Amino acid sequence: MAKRSTLQADQNAPVITPAQPSSFRPIPIRYVLPNVLTLMALCSGVTAIRFAVEGKFELAVAGVILAIFLDAVDGRLARYLQGTSRFGEELDSLADFVNFGVAPAIMVYFWSLNALRTFGWVVCLMLAIGCALRLARFNVAVDSPAKPAWAGGYFTGMPAPAGALLAMAPLYLGFLGVIDEGHPFAKTISVYEILIAVLMISRIPTFSGKTIARIPREFFLPILAAMASFVVFLISYPWETLTVLSAIYLLMLPVGVISYRRKKNANSD
Repeated sequence: MAKRSTLQADQNAPVITPAQPSSFRPIPIRYVLPNVLTLMALCSGVTAIRFAVEGKFELAVAGVILAIFLDAVDGRLARYLQGTSRFGEELDSLADFVNFGVAPAIMVYFWSLNALRTFGWVVCLMLAIGCALRLARFNVAVDSPAKPAWAGGYFTGMPAPAGALLAMAPLYLGFLGVIDEGHPFAKTISVYEILIAVLMISRIPTFSGKTIARIPREFFLPILAAMASFVVFLISYPWETLTVLSAIYLLMLPVGVISYRRKKNANSD
């Protein structure tokens, strides 16, 4: 009798199901969308490498420019959706190395620096390594103690997307006819590419623009008009626009250094 009561009690006991493994938990869509954009940027960068190997340099440059645009969007989308994650950060960093380190280096090599043979390849390696070191330092800085609020508006060294934009500047000049072809100017271009690599691993402060969360209402329409005009010029006159943009960025480098030092001195008093 006691045995039958025990069996009935066991049958009536609630069934305990094992906890659902964390790997099968549903992932919110806000974590997925930024990573999709990152993978799209990676596809664009790798396709740019293919175009460079095939000698289609204009399409190759367009692929890297598209990757720069997608890279700017995915991070802001992740912060807007509150979908930042460690996985997304690592994926973004790996994609940036391919898009802004490997792709421009291979592009410049096939367009010009292969005329220098081994030395030209060494210069391309320097460009890729400079981008890798820049990204590694950025990843370490994320986990470092918080910077002062005013320092958040500056990068340490030239960011990787800007490095890619400037590394391809000789190609813009070639497309415009300022340079007939890259090979006769390979030595000059090699010096320029080494300078870009050095700027990426340097510690000079450069404007980041990440602290600009709001703009005054009276500047909204002018800024909107300026952005629309930039897109129109980029589509209608891509190489002229990219050349001017590269020149403006180079001219802004000393301005960023002066601004950083002034704010540092003002906040140290």
